[in-house]
Amino acid sequence: MNIRQLKHFLAVMDLGSLAAAAEVVHLSQPALSRSLRALEDVLRVPLFDRQDRRLRPTPYALAYVERARRMVFDENEGARSLALMRDGELGSLAFGMGSSIAKFLLAPLMLEMLAKAPGLRMSAMVQSTDVLHAALLKEQLDFFIGDVRIARHDPDMATEALYPCTFGWFARAGHPLAASRNITMARLTAYPLISAGYADETVERRIADLYGLHMPISQHFALSTSDLSTVHALLASSDAVTPSTAIAVLDPLKAGVVVPLDVTPALDLDLTLGIIHRAGRTLAPASSRAFEFIRESFASAAVEISRLDGRRGASGAAPALRKRALRARR
Repeated sequence: MNIRQLKHFLAVMDLGSLAAAAEVVHLSQPALSRSLRALEDVLRVPLFDRQDRRLRPTPYALAYVERARRMVFDENEGARSLALMRDGELGSLAFGMGSSIAKFLLAPLMLEMLAKAPGLRMSAMVQSTDVLHAALLKEQLDFFIGDVRIARHDPDMATEALYPCTFGWFARAGHPLAASRNITMARLTAYPLISAGYADETVERRIADLYGLHMPISQHFALSTSDLSTVHALLASSDAVTPSTAIAVLDPLKAGVVVPLDVTPALDLDLTLGIIHRAGRTLAPASSRAFEFIRESFASAAVEISRLDGRRGASGAAPALRKRALRARR
């Protein structure tokens, strides 16, 4: 048995097709089939049932797949560690973040890394936390910034919680509800609702319980998009309303284009953003630079949001953002 055979096995397991796997591992289908049979000979068990020109995993394959993944990961990690020691600040760094974070963090982070590590090759994925988590598991990313709950109980993942989000309902300055107090959901739904970004079922059910809405929550929204620029444009130019983290609308809040609404009950959700990476994986030296910049950026955002909320309170307007004490980093 060798690592190449394990990679061939995993490719077939992940893609579910001999043809697709052969293309990914750059082998002909007959060559890939021979590699699988050689692995079966070594393990002395059948890994696939060959029926109707398709390969179906046997119980042996399903039992073995995670161990095979670990062996391939360890092999890759050994080579990666040596390469990072050789290259120092050179090499590559692949990371990801959600669209709400990317709006204020992605470009500044890349500029910082270009200035401090000009030999580094960077790639960034802007996606929802679930997609980023899947990409990290497949070793397509070195780390990502997202909802730490997705990896908190996974022993193969390491998390560093950085930013407990504040939530609210937001609309344009001058919106008919902007000066109102104790706004009910019945009054909110007189205006188009925008769903921005990814929300898991737990979050959706929490919103449903808070406001007496039936599931699925998507039925109550006129528009759903993960593109934050579109959300900002719609809020600024229409009477649309969106539930959001304050950090996702920080720029239009600072500019006075968007304001929080005083909705009752307050949008009380649990979401902590942080850094997630593979436990036990040697990170590129440039990662420490990136992590420090990310920490400082979230700290600055928290101060800015607190300042904005305090200014609204001082002017006589009820602060509409629910505050939480900053939790200790995990």
